[in-house]
Amino acid sequence: METINRIKNELKKAIIGQERMIDALLIGLITEGHILLEGIPGVAKTTAVKTLGKVLNLSFKRIQFTPDLIPSDILGGEIYIIEKDEFRVKKGPIFTNLLLADEINRAPAKVQSALLEAMQERQVTIGEDTFPLDEPFLVMATLNPIEEEGVYNLPEAQLDRFLMKVVIDYPDENEEYQILKLVTAREGISNEETEKPPEPQTVAEKEEILKLKDALKNIHVDKEVEKYMVNLTMATRNPEKYGIPKEYIRLGLSPRATINLYKVSKAVALLNGKDYVSPSDILSHIKDVFRHRFIISFHAEAEGITTDDIIDMIVEKVPMP
Repeated sequence: METINRIKNELKKAIIGQERMIDALLIGLITEGHILLEGIPGVAKTTAVKTLGKVLNLSFKRIQFTPDLIPSDILGGEIYIIEKDEFRVKKGPIFTNLLLADEINRAPAKVQSALLEAMQERQVTIGEDTFPLDEPFLVMATLNPIEEEGVYNLPEAQLDRFLMKVVIDYPDENEEYQILKLVTAREGISNEETEKPPEPQTVAEKEEILKLKDALKNIHVDKEVEKYMVNLTMATRNPEKYGIPKEYIRLGLSPRATINLYKVSKAVALLNGKDYVSPSDILSHIKDVFRHRFIISFHAEAEGITTDDIIDMIVEKVPMP
């Protein structure tokens, strides 16, 4: 817990608010899961990943996804060396600890698949050689919810590979003011003669993150709590059993949802300094784990019902241990 507090305190030197995004990044690192962020531009997505890399002394790279991107731009490829009459492997930006895939839905399916395959297998094949990716390895992919032209929807099977989909909202009035003060002070354009705020420093190494991953094994999950997780997933497949209209859900959750809810719940307990998982740990991020994994029906859309609304119904109807 001391390590987590040190990391969070340093991150807060550069990021005002956005606690949910910070927790999601830490959960992703601890559980070896990848995060999908949906939010408007300018809400500190890039800053968060870049600062996390500095705080943990991890390598960081950013890829701006565009329609003309090809898989080798991400993975790398073989280049021919004329002088030596041989091919040499040039590794792409995916060989890093923290990768920001900015606006992932702007690239066609072939590019998205290349990235997601590497995320799943944690290795990249270039020519005849296979290269393992570094540990820890976290991809944070972003979606811009206000763009409709020039984008490609991520297939549901690919979305399912992300540990969580976190929706980032605007900062509140006080946070907006603090952001203004922080940025103007750092850039030296503030009217007030004050010292520049401290920059985030390295306070942990990758070995400590790997130790936190091992610490998950010591988090206890009671059988009744495990059954509760299963029931939450089953409620998307058999909604009528829990008094939820079946016509609202076109496709329920896969077993991967239950597995990821289990991982996230243990990580949340660890972040909260506990050695056991409680129902509150499960519900704290259930929307982030579930919202991108099932498909609501046209009937639900016509009534203005969202996936988050259905998750609220599920939480209300499924008995809590």
